[in-house]
Amino acid sequence: MTKAKAVSLLKKISIIGIIIFFSSFLQFYWAMGHLSESMSSACLECWFLEDVFMISIISAIFLAIIFAILPSGMNRIFKIGIQFLLLISIWFFWDYSIFVERESSWSTFLFDEEIYYVLHYSALPILVLASVAIFLNQTKIIDSK
Repeated sequence: MTKAKAVSLLKKISIIGIIIFFSSFLQFYWAMGHLSESMSSACLECWFLEDVFMISIISAIFLAIIFAILPSGMNRIFKIGIQFLLLISIWFFWDYSIFVERESSWSTFLFDEEIYYVLHYSALPILVLASVAIFLNQTKIIDSK
C-alpha cells in the first residue's frame, strides 16, 4: 500500500468514525435518555453521558474500520444494506445493554419484556439516525474511490 493510499484510507476511516460517533451519541441519548437519571448496576459511580460517550467511541471505531474495508467494487445497494444492518444491530445491542444496566437489572423484567421495551423506545431513533449516517457515509465527499 502506498503512502497516498494509506493516508486516503485513514482519512476515510476518520470521517466515517466522526459521523458514526455523533449519530451514535444522538441515537443513544434519544432512545435511552429517559434513563439518564437511573443508576447503573454495573458502575454505581458512572454517569449516563459517560456510558453513552464510551459506547459511541467503541461503535465508531469498530464500524468505521468495517465500513472502510468493505470492497469498493461491491454492489452499492448490497454495501448500503450491510452497513445499515450492522449499524442497527450494534445500536440495538447497546440500547438493550443500557436498558438492562440502568432499568431491568433493578427490577423483574422478562427477556421478552426487555426486548419489547427497547424496541418501543429505540426503533424510531435507530431508523432515523442510521438512515442519516448511511446517507452521509455514501456521499461522494466520503466515498472517494
